Amino acid sequence: MWLDRFGGQSQPSPSPPPSQPASRSFSPLPRRTSTSFSPYVTSQRPANTPRGSNISLVSNDSSTSLLASSRRANGSTLKQSHTPYSGPDPVEILSKVLGRDDSRNGNTTKEETSITTKDLDLDWDFGGTSLRDFASTDDEEGPGPTRRQTVEEYEKDKSKFEDLHRSITACDGVLDSVETNLTDFRNDLAAVSADIEFLQSRSTALTVRLENRKAVEKALGPVVEELSLPPAVVSKISEGHIDESWVKTLGEIDKRANAYSNSASSSRQSKASADLGPLLERLVMKAVERIRDFIVAQIKALRSPHINAQIIQQQNFLRFKELYAFLHRHHATLAGEICQAYMNTMRWYYLNQFTRYEKALQQLKLHILDKNDVLGHDDTTRKSSVLSVSKGPGPPHDAFNLGRRIDLLKVNSQAAISSYLAEEDSSTHYFEVPFRNFNLALVDNATAEYTFLAGYFSPPLSMATISRHFNYIFEPTFALGQALTKTLAGDTYDALGLLLSIRINQQLAFQLQRRKVPAMDGYINGTSMLLWPRLQVVMDHHCESVRQQTNALPSRPARSSDHAKFSAAPHVMTQRFGQLLQGVLALSTDAGDDEPVVTSLRRLQSEIEAFLTRYSQAYAGDKRKRDRFLYNNYSLILTIISDVSGKLAAELQEQFEVLKTAFQEGA
Repeated sequence: MWLDRFGGQSQPSPSPPPSQPASRSFSPLPRRTSTSFSPYVTSQRPANTPRGSNISLVSNDSSTSLLASSRRANGSTLKQSHTPYSGPDPVEILSKVLGRDDSRNGNTTKEETSITTKDLDLDWDFGGTSLRDFASTDDEEGPGPTRRQTVEEYEKDKSKFEDLHRSITACDGVLDSVETNLTDFRNDLAAVSADIEFLQSRSTALTVRLENRKAVEKALGPVVEELSLPPAVVSKISEGHIDESWVKTLGEIDKRANAYSNSASSSRQSKASADLGPLLERLVMKAVERIRDFIVAQIKALRSPHINAQIIQQQNFLRFKELYAFLHRHHATLAGEICQAYMNTMRWYYLNQFTRYEKALQQLKLHILDKNDVLGHDDTTRKSSVLSVSKGPGPPHDAFNLGRRIDLLKVNSQAAISSYLAEEDSSTHYFEVPFRNFNLALVDNATAEYTFLAGYFSPPLSMATISRHFNYIFEPTFALGQALTKTLAGDTYDALGLLLSIRINQQLAFQLQRRKVPAMDGYINGTSMLLWPRLQVVMDHHCESVRQQTNALPSRPARSSDHAKFSAAPHVMTQRFGQLLQGVLALSTDAGDDEPVVTSLRRLQSEIEAFLTRYSQAYAGDKRKRDRFLYNNYSLILTIISDVSGKLAAELQEQFEVLKTAFQEGA
């Protein structure tokens, strides 16, 4: 029967004795536990009341049981748990109520019982009457609890019970299907649990294998890489175009070659390393051959006409500077030969370029200052000299006025004039213009070449070796520059031009120090040794010319007629000396006291003072005129040099201020 599935007790209740009335609240059918209902039920349901029903599919116990079973460990066996009913025995209670014999356990003794007040207080439904009234009530059919059902009442309730039976049968079918589905679900869940457990173990095993493989790869990876040559690397080195990727591949070959050399030098060389050696050596030789061809091709390009060597150096040499380093490591002899070929090429290149440039600078028109352009030369001869010069190579000039010639020192960003512009220039210049342009171009090119040598050949070559290579390349070019300096300064009497060239040379030396090119110090010092002696010679000529003029003056005072013609205006030599002094001081604002030009100025100053004193004594009749003449000359000199700054200028200004003050009172 359907009530067998919903019994709340762990054991079926004993059947009442035969004399018990048929109309009782509980079903007379035996009850079953809920074990057969679902394997996921973990506890039995409590006993049902007579009017209650526990066939609901949303039982709290069932849902709890399903959730609990789903949380169990994978692969675990689902077990059922039974909770026995611990309440009062309903049969015993009915026995007390009805006063029947207790026949359980085979006992046949009749026990006298009586209904107590406690028993009558139970909540039983007897049609709206209490248990006391129901027990004392007698009708025609007999007492209430023992009245039999009539045929009419049975027929009346038959259809109702049949409908109830059909409903219960339908519910039983539904519950059977639910039981089947839950059983299938349990089986599927068990299968899924087994699969999950298998996947977990499989994942753990794979993780362990992966970690072991990573550890092995980390340990053996570098060794395997050193002992293998990928085909792509061999193909790239042998046939690939030389570019950045080729240089990168060359680095890998170099690393493997170093590793092979280290392993070959050790006593424990593996068989794989021995097998790799011949192939690696042939590949290195192939790389050396390709590097040689590449560098030789670039050296040949430097010999092409109208080529810019710096472009090739930047794009083809410095861009692939690792090539020469690789060549020097694996074939030092060949690297030395290629370096010598490059030096010979650049030696010819710079000599050829600067020879053409020197010829272009020779086309410039220059002012010629000869021995007539000295302080002591008289005006008549000087004017004729100017006229003859104007008819010759250039227009008249002023050998004692610095003017705008000092702008060559103030404009540091001015580049050297090109060969084309030098050949087309029709203006006349002083000799410091070609000197500056040639040496400025030489310094710029030498700086670029030294920087290239230091960047391309280092670190394979030491800096001392690079300096020797630099001097070898520029040796004929430096000789050409010094020859040009000798030509320009050898016969000139332009003291300002010589001192200006010296300052230009010093300025170039400072630039070389800032650019960190010490290899040109020899050329700079050699140029200075050519200019300073010539400046001393020119200053000596000026002193000698003033001394000759002083000696030419009469040793005795002139006649009275000459005294009347004497003028207190400054002498023309004073004007020249003032301009020359102003130019020298302007070019010596930062000069020290140990320069040769300081000694020359002091000697020249002494000669001028001696000339002015003797001239005033020879042509002035009285002391007042002499003092006035001297005052005017010294005042003119002081006025000319008053706007010059510097230590040397301040000293000379102070000295001439003293002389001016000394003759001011007498004037």
